[in-house]
Amino acid sequence: MSSRPVHKVRKKKSKKKVLSPWLVVGAFSLVLAAVLVPHLVSSGNPETGAAVPKGYRHFVLDLSHNNPRQVQWDSLKVVLNGQGQTSRDLGGAKAILPLSHVVMKATEGVSHKDRHFLQWWADAGQAGLSRGAYHFFRSSRDPLAQAKNYTDRVTLTHQDLPPILDIETVHSGCTREQLNRSALQWLQAVEKQYGRKPIVYTGDSFAKDWLSADITAHYPLWIARYNETPPRTEGWLWWQFTDQAVVYGISGFVDLSVIQ
Repeated sequence: MSSRPVHKVRKKKSKKKVLSPWLVVGAFSLVLAAVLVPHLVSSGNPETGAAVPKGYRHFVLDLSHNNPRQVQWDSLKVVLNGQGQTSRDLGGAKAILPLSHVVMKATEGVSHKDRHFLQWWADAGQAGLSRGAYHFFRSSRDPLAQAKNYTDRVTLTHQDLPPILDIETVHSGCTREQLNRSALQWLQAVEKQYGRKPIVYTGDSFAKDWLSADITAHYPLWIARYNETPPRTEGWLWWQFTDQAVVYGISGFVDLSVIQ
């Protein structure tokens, strides 16, 4: 603890009011709040989210354990306000649009299983929504074991979307050739299991820097690019344009994509 010097106060004939230290602290707090609160309020509105790129009216919602478990499946919709932003304010809506698909994380690596998946998968099906399930790929793990983790967990009907591979990271020391060889093993094994060509989700830069034409030219692409302009990767099917959208029927910010 630091010690404080003692100051003597001389008495004066004219009396002056001395403010209590607590009053000074209180006044300072009020001033600080007046400065900070407007900034905090304007930095993020839980009822308003990212603007939708102009010209797109078909949407894909992407969910995982990072999102709240409770979803109003029969109420999910994209609400746009007058500024083209996603919103939950039905009263101020300029447009109210349905979701084309809801995609949810099923598995990751060789053993991880998303804790929300089975319940969500059943609930989305009962609500009559178009469903999709994805696997988060780990380049350091055996691709065939990863494929089995996914196929053991996910049962697809003809009404569901094709299987989806999320490939956006590489482990230290992994080469481009090794990554593509491993990812293709997963894709081919899963395609053989379901009889349907998987969709590949990846980042715009990742596709350019890491993925070969054996993947980008032969599989439907779902590209993440958090920007006002569309992906630079050719042949994309879906464009995930934000992770800061709001969707009516679920709380918090969500990942939202548009369809080409």
